[in-house]
Amino acid sequence: MELKLNQQVLETAAAHDGPIETDAVIVGAGPVGLFQVFELGLLEIKAHVIDSLAYPGGQPVELYPDKPIYDIPAIPVCTGQELTDSLLKQIEPFGATFHLGQEVVKVEKQDDGRFFVETSKGTRLLTKTIFIAAGVGAFQPRTLKVDGLEQFDGSQLFYRVKNPADFAGKNLVIVGGGDSALDWALNFAGDGANKAESVILIHRRDGFKAAPASVAKMKELCDAYEMQFIVGQVTGFEEKDGRLAGVKVTGSDGVTRVVPLDVLLVFFGLSPKLGPIAEWGLEIERKQLVVDTEKFSTSIPGIFAVGDINTYPGKKKLILSGFHECALAAFGAMPIISPEKKVFLQYTTTSPKLHKVLGVESPVFD
Repeated sequence: MELKLNQQVLETAAAHDGPIETDAVIVGAGPVGLFQVFELGLLEIKAHVIDSLAYPGGQPVELYPDKPIYDIPAIPVCTGQELTDSLLKQIEPFGATFHLGQEVVKVEKQDDGRFFVETSKGTRLLTKTIFIAAGVGAFQPRTLKVDGLEQFDGSQLFYRVKNPADFAGKNLVIVGGGDSALDWALNFAGDGANKAESVILIHRRDGFKAAPASVAKMKELCDAYEMQFIVGQVTGFEEKDGRLAGVKVTGSDGVTRVVPLDVLLVFFGLSPKLGPIAEWGLEIERKQLVVDTEKFSTSIPGIFAVGDINTYPGKKKLILSGFHECALAAFGAMPIISPEKKVFLQYTTTSPKLHKVLGVESPVFD
């Protein structure tokens, strides 16, 4: 799928000397951004999708592609990658164009009401509407603040796990007290194919912001000497022959101990960074975009925000909530895209028109 999408981007860029004219631009190719393609497609609106990552899927694929997700309606369990693959298959009929590995650097309102959009790779578009589905923005993992440690980033220091097999058989030190830290500690300490040689979990206190069942399982594995847990903070490191040999951990007793390792995994969560979006003149509250709950419009008409990047009273940061927001945003955009067109709610189960759009045969009911 990635190769196909990247080819499409190259073909699109090469075919246009001037800006690409379109009805809708979606910023963000995570689950919510992909479902926005679907909701717009049902209204016969084709979209261009821009994402800073080199592949679709957003946060679930970038940070936990193999981690199970249990709260997608009608899907008892799926991974972030499986959810992305299903969404890509679902939106195939709508012919969205993807511009991957690039960030929106400019948005300017034009005299005719449209928006001029330019990306970091020089892709230029003129669009009637913009849908921001950028998750928590240009998300960056919160880093471990130890001077000099950054030299090992990508070789022995990691803030995300893309391929668990890379860490099998290694002596791992995992730092953090949230779900990601506990999940990966349990994964690598277990009996699966990715089992590590040893796992040591470090957290600054004995309390965790993780599922109680995961905490209980972690303590069970510690009691069985399958892994270790240390209360303390990483305050330094030891280096040998140009490689990270261990971390210095200062406990609550004030004593600093050296913990040897092959690989250091740090899970401190994400630091939301709106990036250039913060300069678009939108109303922002705590690094999130303020929207109404009728059509999920931002403070600038024609620009909508769906998913984790928006805020409103009662907001819940769930993928299923973002899916709901996509439907209302699509309908809310229609008066801007096609003001002369009357839009009626139709159901994919019974509407011959939607069956045609989806490329499926209309069922016959007795």
